Amino acid sequence: MAKIIWTRTDEAPLLATYSFKPVVEAFASTAGIEVETRDISLAGRILAQFPETLGDQKVDDALAELGKLAKTPEANIIKLPNISASLVQLKKAIAELQAEGYKLPDYPDNPSTEEEKAIAAAYDSVKGSAVNPVLREGNSDRRAPIAVKNFAKKNPHRMGAWTADSKTNVATMADNDFRHNEKSVIMPAADTLTIKLIGSADQNETILLDGLKVLEGEVIDGTFMSAKALDDFLRDAVSRAKEEGVLFSAHLKATMMKVSDPILFGHVVRAFFADVFDKYGEELFAAGLNGENGLGAIYAGLENLENGAEIKAAFDAALENGPDLAMVNSDKGITNLHVPSDVIIDASMPAMIRTSGHMWNKNNEEQDTLAVIPDSSYAGVYQAVIEDCKANGAFDPTTMGTVPNVGLMAQKAEEYGSHNKTFKIAADGKVQVVNSAGDVLIEHDVEAGDIWRACQTKDAPIQDWVKLAVNRARLSGMKAIFWLDPERGHDRNITELVKKYLQDHDTEGLDIEIMDPVSATKASVERIRKGEDTISVTGNVLRDYNTDLFPILELGTSAKMLSVVPLMAGGGLFETGAGGSAPKHVQQVEEENHLRWDSLGEFLALAESFRHELNAHGNEKAGVLAAALDKATETLLDEGKSPSRKVGEIDNRGSHFFLTLNWAKELAAQSDDAELAEHFAPIAKALEDKADEIAQALIDNQGQPADLGGYYAPDEDKLNAVMRPVAAYNEIIDALKK
Repeated sequence: MAKIIWTRTDEAPLLATYSFKPVVEAFASTAGIEVETRDISLAGRILAQFPETLGDQKVDDALAELGKLAKTPEANIIKLPNISASLVQLKKAIAELQAEGYKLPDYPDNPSTEEEKAIAAAYDSVKGSAVNPVLREGNSDRRAPIAVKNFAKKNPHRMGAWTADSKTNVATMADNDFRHNEKSVIMPAADTLTIKLIGSADQNETILLDGLKVLEGEVIDGTFMSAKALDDFLRDAVSRAKEEGVLFSAHLKATMMKVSDPILFGHVVRAFFADVFDKYGEELFAAGLNGENGLGAIYAGLENLENGAEIKAAFDAALENGPDLAMVNSDKGITNLHVPSDVIIDASMPAMIRTSGHMWNKNNEEQDTLAVIPDSSYAGVYQAVIEDCKANGAFDPTTMGTVPNVGLMAQKAEEYGSHNKTFKIAADGKVQVVNSAGDVLIEHDVEAGDIWRACQTKDAPIQDWVKLAVNRARLSGMKAIFWLDPERGHDRNITELVKKYLQDHDTEGLDIEIMDPVSATKASVERIRKGEDTISVTGNVLRDYNTDLFPILELGTSAKMLSVVPLMAGGGLFETGAGGSAPKHVQQVEEENHLRWDSLGEFLALAESFRHELNAHGNEKAGVLAAALDKATETLLDEGKSPSRKVGEIDNRGSHFFLTLNWAKELAAQSDDAELAEHFAPIAKALEDKADEIAQALIDNQGQPADLGGYYAPDEDKLNAVMRPVAAYNEIIDALKK
């Protein structure tokens, strides 16, 4: 029997799953397709690391299982957004699981014994971008479906006005950062590499990473960010924000870049509160309060210090006397610097640009902002869009073109800052990447505190990426631009390979160019304003950034993008959108039982998943389900049945109901499969007869606090009760499954 794997993840997408997955199971069963769940949530990933400790509480390692499946032609995986956990989130999840009775060890902050080091390594393996590299055995094809784009043109989302005198800008480093220090080589043969640090003082060698296996043709990079240059830049940025009267706001990715960016975040906190750390730094560091876990963790930790009140007063004074600080939640006093995972660059920067270049200040008012992005690799992309908005005003969703993306990400391509090849340097010296013959391939002079990182990009994914770009350009008729920076060692090598592999394809009549990211941004936004479409063909990090930046401007959200990953082994991975605002959604459910999460991404991914079953296995009924679902989704958008933000109006559950009703009606009305039409006719009638009753019951259910039984590991029965509250609706769907 054919199978679709529906991933169990976290936060709002998890809640939505409990409402929508029963519908998916019921409809899919009519095409002979079984829908199974695999738990890749943060809680599930944590539990999978400790089978011996948990004993009879142990759970299967679903992520490892799916990783193997993704390398087979049979894979058909629908992947919902999961938590790319920061250390703060990880510790909260551990505590919640422990409170639920799971025999998990505490996270060791300063592991000293071999047992503690093993525990820390197990926990660290689930932090950050732990899920995506395992599943992404193919490159990324993300685009706005025509129905969604047309809806956005007919029903434009709110765009804040821009003026030429806006003080909003990006601040980034001019030298000695990851971009400027990068060196890169293409491996002439398969080899095993070693990364080591040779101390300046004693010439002792410290092995940072041994046994790094690489393949012929792989691109291997190494680079570092100078801690001293970073601190100089950040102190200047704090002063600049104060002088210009704008909000100071740091934009990093302390979740996906789980090693490098928490360190960077700590530098930002220490720079903003430089006077406090100059005076109390010794005590703060001794207590483990170095800023890497945010200002919130510092405030919590101060309660345990003898002079904690005195230091807390110093922090409060610095907040009062320093530049205005962007807020995550003005009402609760949560600043941009409170939690590393609260402000994620790929979601926060587009949202700021959409809102007149403003973020929120402590008075809950919009204000111009200095967006501080330390590494200059992609900061110029955002500055280019800001400059365009200052010159030309806000974008117009009713006329603007689209910028889909073809992203290089297969087989862990271009993983920066989030894995075992990123290090905080312990002593002055040289970092070397050495091959098995002892030849030094890459070398950097470094100082204690610098952040050094390497990454590798296999040749097969690069070839597949170029092929996918050519295919998308051919199928769509759009101009395609490879975003590659000649000032970066990695991008220079990738450019050589792109030029080489483009010769393997028929590009006659296609408009394909290679541009540096800033020039590519300028060209793309210029074309957007003319209503023209441009494929951005990018590496992994820019894939992540661009597939939020442009959809948020075009559609109001990145959750409305179609995200297809044609797996290199022949299977399919279908991703359902971004989850950056999911924590706020859960909070609203807990307070007033209203879930504003929009499952449009799930609808789009599911249709493609069914279509994959048609194309890969000849399942004609799956093709009929896909076509009907696409029509049902378009009707849902046209009739305004997407979730509202306000309690007492349609929410995620109501949207699911109307999608189900539309889908059943489309299947009953279609003529391609008489058996399906006959099967769904009474279902459509039953849903339509009770439509008003069900819709009203779903709204009446709102307004009171909802008990989920947990945040990271909510209670199964309570989730079902909250997300499936209307018996009349449930009975119709459950009967269909039989």
